[in-house]
Amino acid sequence: MKRGNTWSYVIRVRNPETGESKPKWVSGFATEDDAKAARDEARVKARRGEYVDRNAITVAEYLAEWIEGHAVEVKPKTLAGYRMMIRLYIEPRIGKLRLQVLRPATITKLYRDLLTAGRRNGKGLAPNTIKHVHTVLRKALSDAVIVDEILPSNPAERAKLPRTQLTEPGTVWTPAQLREFLDTAKGHRLFAFFRLAAYSGARRGELCNLRWADVDLDSPQIRLTGSSAVVEGERIEGTTKGGRSRVVSIDAGTAEILREHRKRQNADRLRLGESWKGTDDYVFTTGWGDPIYPDTVSSLMPVLIKAYNDTQPKKPHPRARLHDLRHLHATTLLLAGVPVHVVAARLGHSDPAITLRVYAHVISEQMASAAEVFASSIRNSA
Repeated sequence: MKRGNTWSYVIRVRNPETGESKPKWVSGFATEDDAKAARDEARVKARRGEYVDRNAITVAEYLAEWIEGHAVEVKPKTLAGYRMMIRLYIEPRIGKLRLQVLRPATITKLYRDLLTAGRRNGKGLAPNTIKHVHTVLRKALSDAVIVDEILPSNPAERAKLPRTQLTEPGTVWTPAQLREFLDTAKGHRLFAFFRLAAYSGARRGELCNLRWADVDLDSPQIRLTGSSAVVEGERIEGTTKGGRSRVVSIDAGTAEILREHRKRQNADRLRLGESWKGTDDYVFTTGWGDPIYPDTVSSLMPVLIKAYNDTQPKKPHPRARLHDLRHLHATTLLLAGVPVHVVAARLGHSDPAITLRVYAHVISEQMASAAEVFASSIRNSA
């Protein structure tokens, strides 16, 4: 039926709780054919009990409501990442679309556009960034189906993601290069941080959150109970990435370096007296006792690398991130034959399958030599 300048249709929708059937008018279609196509689709869904009321809310409006409701469920840093994905990549392209017109093809096109020209300079985004966008959309649209019941199905589930290239972490530096880097860092006040990061495989935020109460220099071992991050310039604390604390053993040499670090820290405390700002007994602090920001140690990494390269221009170290120390730790252990489940426990992976997936290239190297290891064992037993 035409009502004014637009077309409308009516179907009967049964209430699943009462069994009562009532007419349902839906309007706002530009042409008669559009109204008929929507009516036919609605009839099929009504018979299946999948009918969803027509809703005019846009993608941007729904995501704004969803992110506020989601704030209590995720860590602040994760929430900040979700907001950034929505603001930079989702809203500008599909934010004005009505939520209920989203189709898998619409979202697939979004990913394709982001891959080719997703940055402000017109260049494409990395596939892993698009994967993060997909994570946000999939979660939000899942709630639109299950919680808010304004979508019959989740179009992001059937959207096609661009293929991601498998990166092989842990190949930036050799153990010898790590040793040379740490020799250069010895003169810095935060040398113990880099030594512990490399020799424990702990995450940056976990070490920035570490307290002396969780350091046992006699065992020796550290207990990682939480993590620090920076959101909108503010330092915040929360749980570890997996949500569980863990104990990581450390070698005697690293324990000794931590002892020396504590002596220097205590000397700073005595020298500053009441000016010392430390209150929670953090292991790694500023010269005034405040806990260090995670970005501080990340930005210090290239400074220390440059300091080494300036002294060794003929064999400079390649660029490396602080996180690459964690990858080097895992790779070195796996190549030395340490069981995967032990490495996973040190890294804080909830499942050894994660370790297997991330370090598949290292596992492949071990598998290639397995036949010779077996043969050698048999020969030596003769």
